[in-house]
Amino acid sequence: MKTAVSDTELIRQVLAGDENAFRQIVERYSNRIAAIVTGMLGRGQDADDVGQETFIRLYQSLPKIRGESSLGTYLTRIAINLCVDAIRKKWRWRYWFWMEDSEEILPPELTIENGAAIESGERKEIVHRALQALDPKHRAVVVLRMIEGYSTKETAEFLHIPMGTVLSRLSRAQERLRVMLKPWVEE
Repeated sequence: MKTAVSDTELIRQVLAGDENAFRQIVERYSNRIAAIVTGMLGRGQDADDVGQETFIRLYQSLPKIRGESSLGTYLTRIAINLCVDAIRKKWRWRYWFWMEDSEEILPPELTIENGAAIESGERKEIVHRALQALDPKHRAVVVLRMIEGYSTKETAEFLHIPMGTVLSRLSRAQERLRVMLKPWVEE
């Protein structure tokens, strides 16, 4: 039975020129990064691009890794930062096309059409769109804490913020989601 090679050993091998070692790192962490990226950005080209860019950035920064954090933590930080950048770019673009004086809480694609009932697949899409409507810093906390199941401490470390900030952002995000999703929640 083959024992798993440690992340530290894989990094050493990559730095020595072993391309297969980097492939092993990608295979080891690709599902984790994909879950975080799709949680933050949804499925699609943006998520694919950020997922690939995460591993490119890792490869470029391998010589600088000091081993203060696990490789998984390091990759998660890269992915979250890239997701936040992608979200900000998308929001800037939307700003130009979405009326500033709109009183809608949700982007237009989330409005209810004629009070029609929604099915479970649509429900998932509505929740996903509500999540996408959150401010990036709040979305990151929701994805890490509620979707990926990281602890408050781990989330704080990933995002480089105090634990109290994680808790307050999570609380604000949950309240915003409650407001956005109220039309779809059975009373």
